[in-house]
Amino acid sequence: MKRKSILSLVLTGALAVSLIGCGGSNSSSSDDKTIRIGVSPVPHKEIVEQAVEELEGKGYTVEIVEFDDYVLPNTSVEEGDLDANYFQHIAYLNTFNEEKGTHLTYTAEIHLEPMGVFSNKYKSVEEIEDGATVAVPDDSSNETRALKVLEAAGLIELAEGDILKITDITSNPKNLQFSELTAASLPRVLEEVDIAVINGNYALEAGLDVNGNAFYAEDKDKDALKERRNVLAVKEGTEDTQKIKDLTEALTSDKVRDFINEKYKGAVVPVF
Repeated sequence: MKRKSILSLVLTGALAVSLIGCGGSNSSSSDDKTIRIGVSPVPHKEIVEQAVEELEGKGYTVEIVEFDDYVLPNTSVEEGDLDANYFQHIAYLNTFNEEKGTHLTYTAEIHLEPMGVFSNKYKSVEEIEDGATVAVPDDSSNETRALKVLEAAGLIELAEGDILKITDITSNPKNLQFSELTAASLPRVLEEVDIAVINGNYALEAGLDVNGNAFYAEDKDKDALKERRNVLAVKEGTEDTQKIKDLTEALTSDKVRDFINEKYKGAVVPVF
């Protein structure tokens, strides 16, 4: 994918304009002092911004490119239009590589975002009525995650497996009616469905707090959610370039950890 076609799909282009004409490959030379990183707006962009000062102190120019989907940030790294991205958890990255044939890896685990079950109608699991409508993400890794959250809440039972869909529900005593929608759209459909299981970043973007607004949330134990940790992703073979090492170090600093703890108060949990 060429540069201009990527930029036409960037959610906010102000920081991305300078990418036009920069060329489509990552340089590993010692004088490459521009870092291009793709992010989701919240919380990833906010977290990366805390690392910019340290990187600028080492002579880098940092270009932060926002995306509103879960595909382009990865294809952009694969094709060399970005040096790295920071928006996804380990399970999603692994599934993406398997399904798309990409060659992505990661250099650091940064944080996790407990997934929440949100509703404008219900305030507890016990209130949920027979036939309630439920929206879940439609990508395989996050749909699996959402269904496991609903199982943990006692609402359904699932077959065994690493990748699960609504067809793998083996018990549904409340006859819940499921819709599979893009993860980004879930906060917007809360008025149309009874329940939505929403990724932490999209909940935060919509002003929803998993601590205060979700009536049920994923276990926050960072060790229990190993595959749900959000990572700094890069293309295989670039891990040892100096700028990726410096970016990794900046994103795992005490300053970044303190910012996450103070800003998000448990809705985002640092894991480094």
